[in-house]
Amino acid sequence: MPETIPRSSGPAALLDPRPGHSFRSRIGVDVAGGFYPAPHRYQVFLSQGCPRSLRVSITLDLLRLRDSLTTVCLPSPTAAQGLREAYEATWHRYDGPLTVPALCDRWSGRVVSNHTPDILRDIADHLSTPGHGHLPRLRPPALAAEIEALGELIETRITRADRPATSLAALDLLDRRLGPGPYVLGEELTAADVDLWVALVHSDAAPLVPRYDRLHAYVRRLAGHPAFPKGVSGCGYAGSGTARR
Repeated sequence: MPETIPRSSGPAALLDPRPGHSFRSRIGVDVAGGFYPAPHRYQVFLSQGCPRSLRVSITLDLLRLRDSLTTVCLPSPTAAQGLREAYEATWHRYDGPLTVPALCDRWSGRVVSNHTPDILRDIADHLSTPGHGHLPRLRPPALAAEIEALGELIETRITRADRPATSLAALDLLDRRLGPGPYVLGEELTAADVDLWVALVHSDAAPLVPRYDRLHAYVRRLAGHPAFPKGVSGCGYAGSGTARR
């Protein structure tokens, strides 16, 4: 689940069982609401130790978007206050928990989206130029169905698995699936690798990964990529663990 900060908390990012409001606007030239792509228009709030924040952070590094999309990292008093102001600007007198990741429009001060899959898609599809300057195509159309299917498997059978046996079965399936290519879907690094790598290093299944030779080698191989952090901060710039402002 996404990480939330209750209104009454201090600057630390705390898990809150209360559901927060879901904001589901999108970036795109044909989307109502005026959230069209523009450099330096958007900022994204992320949190230390949050797996979904880590997915966004890796994606920003893979697509070299740190200079055009501001990253604001919790916990810090300034970041927490800025996130609260964005929620209150979007929902009058909003008093629920503050969810991250949150993509915000700096021009209006409003939250565009706090739905991580939409944030990741919009970053890849509308705020980057895939293939330009050797940037990866994280969501190539030919692999779209496989990326979605793998993401569903990871979410339901590893990230949110309610039984260890469920995770073991999923890890066994993924270990057999990994072939001679360097990435989970072959020769091309995609969004599926971001989802899988984060799940393997930042979930309850992480201690089980060394049992599987291919998965263990896969995790170590991607950890050598400059966009994949050596730790699991969720906010780091190329694994540094610090936010770029």
